[in-house]
Amino acid sequence: MSSGLPSAKILVVDDEPDLEALITQKFRRQIRQGLVTFLFAHDGQEALESLSENRDIDLVVSDINMPRMDGLTLLAKLEELADRPTTIIVSAYGDMANIRTAMNRGAFDFLTKPIDFTDLETTIERTLRHVEALREGRRRQSLAERAHASLARYFSPNLAEQLAGDASGLELGGHRRDVASLFTDIAGFTSLVESLDPTQLAEILNGYFAELTDLVFAHEGTVAKIVGDALHVLFGAPGDQPDHAARAVGCALALDEAAEGFRARWRERGIEIGVTRIGVHAGPAIVGNFGGGRYFDYTAYGDTINTAARLENANKAFGTRICVSESVVIRAGQFRGRPLGDLLLRGKQEALRAFEPLTEVVYDAASLTRYQEAFAKLEAGEAAALPAFAALVGLRPDDGVAAYHLKRLLNGSNGTRIEIR
Repeated sequence: MSSGLPSAKILVVDDEPDLEALITQKFRRQIRQGLVTFLFAHDGQEALESLSENRDIDLVVSDINMPRMDGLTLLAKLEELADRPTTIIVSAYGDMANIRTAMNRGAFDFLTKPIDFTDLETTIERTLRHVEALREGRRRQSLAERAHASLARYFSPNLAEQLAGDASGLELGGHRRDVASLFTDIAGFTSLVESLDPTQLAEILNGYFAELTDLVFAHEGTVAKIVGDALHVLFGAPGDQPDHAARAVGCALALDEAAEGFRARWRERGIEIGVTRIGVHAGPAIVGNFGGGRYFDYTAYGDTINTAARLENANKAFGTRICVSESVVIRAGQFRGRPLGDLLLRGKQEALRAFEPLTEVVYDAASLTRYQEAFAKLEAGEAAALPAFAALVGLRPDDGVAAYHLKRLLNGSNGTRIEIR
């Protein structure tokens, strides 16, 4: 028997009185080296009792003709076990009908009597290799299932399944790649928490994140982090997504619609939840698993990530719920939305143009055209920008962005540059 195989425990089931001594003598070297352990039973009933007491038996070698319970009945009983051991059946050469029945009942191999012990050793070794291959397959399946369960917390089901099969892309360490980073945050949620009991808070947050993460996964985004009431989502990592910016914009609009619906349902229950603000930016970032042996965190670092978070915060100034950068607009291709202004972020020398993506339902083409014309006047520093924005507010009093620019113009500010701290 090869020492390349792991230590094996074998149950021999046979009523011949001298077989135990013969096997012990034949395999004495392997037994002494700890390569194999033999247990013995004299019939099928005794074998079942031994199996119930020894859950780690790797292989059963069983005769067919035995008192109380024969080998064929034993095979039928073994089929009922959840973790059925592999079996080699032993019978007289002329008993081929019974051997065929045994093979149909799940026996892996057979030997004929009188037993050739060299043949027995070869058959046992071949069978144990089969047992080890089955175990390795079960181990790999178990690891894949555990990996899939863990990955499904962060990734869409399709991507989680792909990564569970080959998780090499999730090894500790990072790499640089182009991504779209999306941040969400609920306005005034910290104050709301103080007025809620723990059960109600759990119901709100669990329902909120269940709905939002389902939408993220529907757009094949990656949930990088959930902190408090905030959600960080990545597109373009860990798998390649050439359309990551377009996916991020589509996801942002879907999240906004869902969050507004969520707010409306809780308002009917007497609880006012703040708006969900969303910021999106696209560019290079260092993405990967960072941590130690016991803990790791799949996340992203870099200016792209920080800027996305700042864009989420910029919604406070504009009165918007979604704010995306010009790099997102350019990469997304077909983009329906309007410019908000040129943000001068703290620590930055160059301003960043921000946009608000819009659906046709929210803002019709005629209104969007009027806004773009007014914004062009503001950008050019024309005096006509003031009446243009005043007209917009008159037509749509609910347009917070137009009202924001009108207020700035009335206060003497001109141009599109806005400083965001």
